[in-house]
Amino acid sequence: MKASSTSPELDRIDRRILQHLQRDGRMTNADLAQSVHVSAATCYRRTQRLFEEGYIRSVRAEIAPARIGRGALVMVGVVLDRSTPDSFAAFEAAIRKLPVVLDCHLVAGDFDYFLKIRVRDMADFNKLHGEQLIALPGVRQTRTFFVMKEVVDNGPLPF
Repeated sequence: MKASSTSPELDRIDRRILQHLQRDGRMTNADLAQSVHVSAATCYRRTQRLFEEGYIRSVRAEIAPARIGRGALVMVGVVLDRSTPDSFAAFEAAIRKLPVVLDCHLVAGDFDYFLKIRVRDMADFNKLHGEQLIALPGVRQTRTFFVMKEVVDNGPLPF
């Protein structure tokens, strides 16, 4: 395969397949093949290889949060009481068990973690915070940010 500046493992056709699927994961193989100008069989083999090599992690529907009663987006900065491998591991194991947490990122700076959470409303978050978040292992402090407007959410990766 031809080397690219993005990744030496991906050629121009692979990148185009990824770009199209990132925009519309429901494209049929036939439509995808036509869009990237290869045969359906070639497109299928390349797409399967992209899955197998981990370039495509999954294909799933993007649900409208407000339609299912999760219209409030909350970002939470978390500070742990200790910065040790054991305290990080305990927190991470516990946070994985909370289904309302969409994202959890270990960060550098004033916080140890940033959480992205979807809830019904402020009262729903208040209950979650008081009953679960501050009870997580090692949590010393949280700082909550209610999102007023989602300008870009889960945008496509540029490559």
